[in-house]
Amino acid sequence: MTAEPLAAMPYAFVTGPLDRAEYARLQPETLTRLWRDAALVAVDADGRAPATAEGGLWLPPTDASATREGWRDAIFLGIAADGRGWFARDADAVPGATARSGVDLRTAAAEWPAAEATAFAQARAVLHWRRRHRYCGACGHALEYRRAGWLGLCPGCGLEHYPRTDPAVIVAVSDGERLLLGRQASWAPRRWSVLAGFVEPGETLEQTIAREVWEESGVRVRRARYLGSQPWPFPSSLMLGFEALAEPDTPQANDDELEDARWFGRDEIGAALDGSGGEAGIQLSPRLSISRWLIAHWHRHGALHD
Repeated sequence: MTAEPLAAMPYAFVTGPLDRAEYARLQPETLTRLWRDAALVAVDADGRAPATAEGGLWLPPTDASATREGWRDAIFLGIAADGRGWFARDADAVPGATARSGVDLRTAAAEWPAAEATAFAQARAVLHWRRRHRYCGACGHALEYRRAGWLGLCPGCGLEHYPRTDPAVIVAVSDGERLLLGRQASWAPRRWSVLAGFVEPGETLEQTIAREVWEESGVRVRRARYLGSQPWPFPSSLMLGFEALAEPDTPQANDDELEDARWFGRDEIGAALDGSGGEAGIQLSPRLSISRWLIAHWHRHGALHD
């Protein structure tokens, strides 16, 4: 059993990615050419993007007629399969953007074409970084952005600042027969999910899995295997999906982390996946998330074995 190919992943923000064309970030002539008929993604401070009346991503015309190098105030996202350049900009700087109804990223993932939702996710993440990294953390000087928006250079001390991504593990833990799920007190009733947590400095992914699962549930992980990943720009995470084999310990939820944690059998998970559990059954994460895919993967393929 191997990890599924990228095209087979059913969750959001991975389908139809742009070619990031990193080489173009250092080629003003290429960016100027791409800007002429570019697609421009506008995102407001709340992380919402203006939508079309038909329910898709609104892509206003760029201001290429006003300035050949308007891209200098935007962020170059990449090049689509049709050769069109895509850029991102704060909605306040895009004429007409704030007058339109904005759509949040979760709604876009459920309703928009997958490639548009993927571009929106990329734009949201990098613009979030820009909004929160305007000044150098070492000397306090205002940053100057280079490399088509992907580098914040401090003219005061010369320190370079790059967009950050916070790695987090998310893991389908099984004892061979059952699946371990937890729930937070803030979630809707009957909502359960696989366990997850951020990687700490100096820690391997496998060590993070063992630590997080133990801290949240008191269950001991024996081994784990990587399956796939998902960008999760809420605001800047990368979810690294694993399956793990654990001891059949009795879960003891950590009140600081989870309200409850317990083992679920295949029949109960199957009913939750196909919706046949009714009001008495549990609810799982939406289809846009890697969490649900990990649960479905366990139900379809069974547990990881020694």
